[in-house]
Amino acid sequence: MRINWQSGWVGGAQQILIPVSNNQGEWQQGLEKIANQLGLSMGAALHDFKAEVGETLVLYGQQGKVFLLGLGSSGSFPDFLKAARLFSARQKNKLSTHLDIYLEQCTLDQVQQHSCIEALVNGLYLGTYDAGKYKTTESDLHPLATAEASLTFYLPADFDQAAVANAVERGRVIAETQLAVFDLINAPGNKKYPAQLATFAQAAGVRGNFSVRVLEKAQLEAEGFHALLAVNQGSPEPPVCVVMEYVPSQPALSTIGLVGKGVTFDTGGISIKPSASMHHMKSDMSGAAAVFGTIEVAARLNLPFHLIGIAPATENSVDAESLKPGDVIGSYNGKTIEVTDTDAEGRLILADALSYLVRNYKVDAIVDLATLTGSAARILGTHAACFFANDDALADALAQAGDASGERMWRLPLWDVYKDELKSDVADLRNFSGKPAAGAISAAKFLEVFIEEHPSWAHLDIAGVAYGDSEFLPHKTASSYGVRLLVEWLVAKMRA
Repeated sequence: MRINWQSGWVGGAQQILIPVSNNQGEWQQGLEKIANQLGLSMGAALHDFKAEVGETLVLYGQQGKVFLLGLGSSGSFPDFLKAARLFSARQKNKLSTHLDIYLEQCTLDQVQQHSCIEALVNGLYLGTYDAGKYKTTESDLHPLATAEASLTFYLPADFDQAAVANAVERGRVIAETQLAVFDLINAPGNKKYPAQLATFAQAAGVRGNFSVRVLEKAQLEAEGFHALLAVNQGSPEPPVCVVMEYVPSQPALSTIGLVGKGVTFDTGGISIKPSASMHHMKSDMSGAAAVFGTIEVAARLNLPFHLIGIAPATENSVDAESLKPGDVIGSYNGKTIEVTDTDAEGRLILADALSYLVRNYKVDAIVDLATLTGSAARILGTHAACFFANDDALADALAQAGDASGERMWRLPLWDVYKDELKSDVADLRNFSGKPAAGAISAAKFLEVFIEEHPSWAHLDIAGVAYGDSEFLPHKTASSYGVRLLVEWLVAKMRA
């Protein structure tokens, strides 16, 4: 998609998008001024249009088709993004390949304008997503997804050229990466073995010009990834551990380790899941996908951080050789683990990945992401992730990034009283307490053992937010949760 911007309205457009914020008392008068400038008769339409988030009104005038798009009153990026994506997804059949976006009389302040521009670019891209990758009948391509597609922003005369260019680039790069992540997470288990995750990461490395190493089964055995190998026992598809490293061209502000769970399909193993929703377990690698996407975006935007990404990948399958409840296994850091539930496999592979990270790299902070527990979804539903941290400054920064990006989270405790949940009679610790309560917390306490007292670590349990129902599509789909959140966190660290 080609994206241009300029000041001053030149006219002649066939389709115009006018984003409208109702955050000021005189917004309707401002809209009338726009209507006069465009030769557009609003008439009684102003009585019906309230500019709520995502509300759309289609009008026809001298300039052709005009869309009024409500942004609401908050002036926040999440509302801008939601409005833009809803517009793109729902107005597909009314759009052409070129759209003029009129912000010249916008009531937003300059900072909000830049945020709005980024959100519009990002949301218009995301609204083109079609999940039917494996259908044999072709659907009509979204007009804004064609090779001819273009956007032109018309801005106030005093706009900041560099800031607008940055907003457009961020919106475009993040959206392109998110679209790739959507396809990866939505792919079924037979199209997404661990080796395919490695291939995706390698392609991301080419796009972002960063290094990707793939530890295959023989090397995992030699290195001592005992927990990852144990989870993989029941699968004919060998495990891998993807190691990504982005080194910026300028001096790095800090070095950060990102770890993502990459279970490409989760049956639950011998502790098998109910069949009703098992087909959605193709999404159990969403943590790994978030790591892939974050590092790609950071590299393409040349953010000044040295990033290490670790993504252990395996299936959790049922077979005669599968890990059994009660088995005692080893781990990368030498701890023995009693496996009381084979469906608590994500924490096992993350244990090896976290230990590998802290023993092989010197990082200032660690963030891991995983669709880890149903408990997290039961606590906060689909609107926010649970997260845990042993560093208050890191926790506060991530929470602020979550609010700013719309990928929200809520902190839960890591109190040592929950260590009792991990006690085992036959091994150093067990992977699951067997109790119906505090499942997300006990899982976090398990992972804490394997960061080996690193002073700045956060664990994001994204089980409720990574995949599910969407207002943008008529079926369950990937959200790419974590990509925009972590990018926002990094950008905020740059400003600090």
